[in-house]
Formats: sequence, C-alpha cells, structure tokens
Amino acid sequence: MRPMLFRVRIVGPSMEPTLVNGQVAWARAGGLRPGRIAVFPEPGRAGLLVVKRLVRMEQGAWWVAGDNVDASTDSRHYGPVEASSILGTVLGRR
Repeated sequence: MRPMLFRVRIVGPSMEPTLVNGQVAWARAGGLRPGRIAVFPEPGRAGLLVVKRLVRMEQGAWWVAGDNVDASTDSRHYGPVEASSILGTVLGRR
C-alpha cells in the first residue's frame, strides 16, 4: 500500500526553476492531471525516484518532462510512464 503523504528530496537541476537541488517536496498519492508534478521510479533505474511534470496521457501512460529541458532525462529518452507506476503528485516544497 502506498503512503497517502510522503516526501522526496530533489536532486539535480531537471525541474529548475520550480524545484531546486536540495529542496524537500511533499507529495500525495493520486491527483494525476496535466501540469502536475509527479513522483515515480525512473524507468530502467531500480530504486531511483524522479519528479517530472505530467504533460499528456496516451493509452494509459503519461508523457513526462522536466521543466529544465536542457538538464532533464524524461519521456524524450525513456518514453511514456505507465500511470500505475506513478506514486503521487507534488503538493508543495520547503
């Protein structure tokens, strides 16, 4: 069972300027819709959680992108992310 509310530490520049390296973001299960920032395991890299913006849904999977396109590994590299693998969406940061 996934936790209702959880936190994730931001590492790297892929979501700048929205989220910056070292920040802590709070996320909750659900809330998937275009424009939201999602937390999910990075495809092909077990144990690594990433945060990316939900762009659009295609056949049960989300196209995701980093806000800092030049510094982001996202759906341009690994394709759409299955909706069932998304752990939640970011509510806020500190």
